[in-house]
Amino acid sequence: MATLDLQEQEQVDALKAWWKDNGKTVLLTCALVVGGIVASQAWQSYKANKRTEAAAMYSELMKQAASNDPKRINDAAAAVTDKYSSSAYAPRAALLAAQVNIQAKDNARAKTQLQWVIDHADEDGLKHLARLKLASVLLDEKNFAEALKLLEAPHPDSFVGLYADLKGDVLSAEGKSEEARAAYQQAYNKFDTKSMYRSLIQMKLDALGGAK
Repeated sequence: MATLDLQEQEQVDALKAWWKDNGKTVLLTCALVVGGIVASQAWQSYKANKRTEAAAMYSELMKQAASNDPKRINDAAAAVTDKYSSSAYAPRAALLAAQVNIQAKDNARAKTQLQWVIDHADEDGLKHLARLKLASVLLDEKNFAEALKLLEAPHPDSFVGLYADLKGDVLSAEGKSEEARAAYQQAYNKFDTKSMYRSLIQMKLDALGGAK
C-alpha cells in the first residue's frame, strides 16, 4: 500500500475524528429512516390484511342473515364489531343485526346496536340511518320525548324528508295534529312528485284532514 502524503493523512485523521464524534448518530439516523420505511410498509400490509379479514367476516354475516336466526346473526355481527370496529363493515354489521332484532321484538339489543352505529360510524349516512331507526323503535315504545330528541339532530338536506316524516309520526302519535301536519307537509315537499314515499305521506296528510 502506498504511503499517504501529509495532506491525505490529515484528511484521514479528520474523517476518523468526525466519525468518532458523529458515527453513532449517523448510524442511528439511517436505522430510523430504514426502520420507518419498513414500519410504514408493515402497517399498510397490516391494514390491508385487516380489511380482508373484516370483509370475510362480513361475508359470513351475510350468509348467516339468510338463516333468519337472530342468535347466529348477532354472533356474526358481534364478531365484526368487536374485532374490526374501525372498519367500514362494522357499522353495517350492527345495522343489519339491529334490523333483525327489531323484527324479533328484541328492542333492547337493537337499541344498543343502533346507538353503537351512531357513536362509532365514520360515515354520516350510516349515522343518520341508525338515528332514524332508533327513533322509530322509541316511537313504538311510546318514548316520544326521546324519539323527538333524536330527530332534532342536525342532518343534511338529503335526509330532511325522512326526518320530517318520522317526526310527523311521533307528533301524530302524541295527538299533536297541527304539528304533525306541518312536519308531514315538510316531508311531502322534499320528495319527488313521482315518489311512492310521497304518496304515503299524502295519505298521512289526508288522515289528518290536511291534504295538499
